[in-house]
Amino acid sequence: MSKPSVRAGLLRALSWEVILLVILVGMMVGFALVAPNFLKYANIMNSTFGFMEKGIIALTVTLVIICGEIDISLSAMIALSSLAMGLASTAGAPTGVIVLIGPLVGAAAGSFNGILISRLEIPAIAVTLGTMSFFRGITYAVLGDKGIKDYPEGFLALGNGLIGETNIPIPLVVFAVLALVMGMLLHRTRFGRYAYIVGNSKKVATYSGISVANLKLAIFTLNGLFCGIASVLLTSRIGSTRPNIANQWDIEIITAVVLGGVAITGGKGRMVGVLLSVFLLGFLKYGLGILNVQGKVAIIFTGFLLILAVVLPDFVRRVNERFEYGSARKRAI
Repeated sequence: MSKPSVRAGLLRALSWEVILLVILVGMMVGFALVAPNFLKYANIMNSTFGFMEKGIIALTVTLVIICGEIDISLSAMIALSSLAMGLASTAGAPTGVIVLIGPLVGAAAGSFNGILISRLEIPAIAVTLGTMSFFRGITYAVLGDKGIKDYPEGFLALGNGLIGETNIPIPLVVFAVLALVMGMLLHRTRFGRYAYIVGNSKKVATYSGISVANLKLAIFTLNGLFCGIASVLLTSRIGSTRPNIANQWDIEIITAVVLGGVAITGGKGRMVGVLLSVFLLGFLKYGLGILNVQGKVAIIFTGFLLILAVVLPDFVRRVNERFEYGSARKRAI
């Protein structure tokens, strides 16, 4: 094998997921060296409480972006779902009913987004910008500056509980199960293949017989459903419904998805990259917290990683193309 072809092969193997894994491992080793308690099993497990809800929503936002759309009403759907659960709890509803209401309200809100986007063909950025204010506005109108804390003990255990004596948080288990389901849906089903096709070209998708409108409606409804599930865990974890709950989570979740290698233009990305990104950003905040570093520094690190996510894959692709072009010229000569 010639030198150029070896180099090209190495560059192909250097996928963004591998780069993320190297960064994640390197970061954790670095934190462990300066903070011995960082890698303690109990500490690592407990740290996941802080970012599992965002990770759950990132799973479906991955589908949204792959199909070429965007959703910035994520935190508002969480707030609306939490409001519905709070009102149900105040009315005396049992834990099972409260847990069911959150995802149902989230799915309804996501479906509302999907109908406006897919049926009326209004750009997703405009729709979700409007519903972001609409859903959040309903929460503020009902609650004002107050909150709801009247939740049954069984409900409060969901977001803070552990699996037996394992020290494994319930939200982490929920995330793992949903990640497996969404990974299979995206990479092993016709639904996932259609999402990639639509993200690459809506015209090609339409000519191929794919119902673009139905696909988008299903994806936005699913996205709302996962926001509702995340709202159940978040509301349970903090023990209350507040009008500003999950405020400004949208940019963090979208950042995690894009950092995971999902092209913001659609049609490209893999679930494994998003999973790595979720844990990378989560453990980054956890490590900086142990070192008593201000949250603003975490924002700087996140921004730097996001720039890498946009620039580095394109750089690798360009270098790879240059090697392949050089190899082709030599063979032609």
